[in-house]
Amino acid sequence: MTNAMTTLKRIIAYGALLALAIAVVGSITGFFVDGGRGVLSAVLGTLIAFVFVAVTAGSVILADRASGSDFLSPLFFSIVLGGWILKFVVFLVALVLLKDQPWVNTLVLFLSIIAAVLGSLVVDVLVIAKARIPYVSDIALPGDDVAPEKSAR
Repeated sequence: MTNAMTTLKRIIAYGALLALAIAVVGSITGFFVDGGRGVLSAVLGTLIAFVFVAVTAGSVILADRASGSDFLSPLFFSIVLGGWILKFVVFLVALVLLKDQPWVNTLVLFLSIIAAVLGSLVVDVLVIAKARIPYVSDIALPGDDVAPEKSAR
């Protein structure tokens, strides 16, 4: 498994923990704002945002496996782009379906989605900043188990 795939899996795991924290805080706040509707709206908004984060990372992991780790493969780009289009369509459908529902507090839903999206961006930045992903190939980083193969000159 490459360092990039490990990093993406770490993003999903930390994103799930963040979503759980936002769901708990949002539910408590939502309860005080609008009772059961507020709790449901906070959990639903957090779930929607987490699904979008997971689809992004999951589509890159799937694309990596399907393309044989060839990041320049048209198959890789097709799978990742398909994931983004899927997220866009699901977001529009969710917006239309949830907009006027009497059991949804739209303000709590909106704020929990915003909190989850901003939090997931922070998670992405922190995980990627701490990842040990080389910028060039055929180079060993300190602490790596395998030394790079030297090319013939």
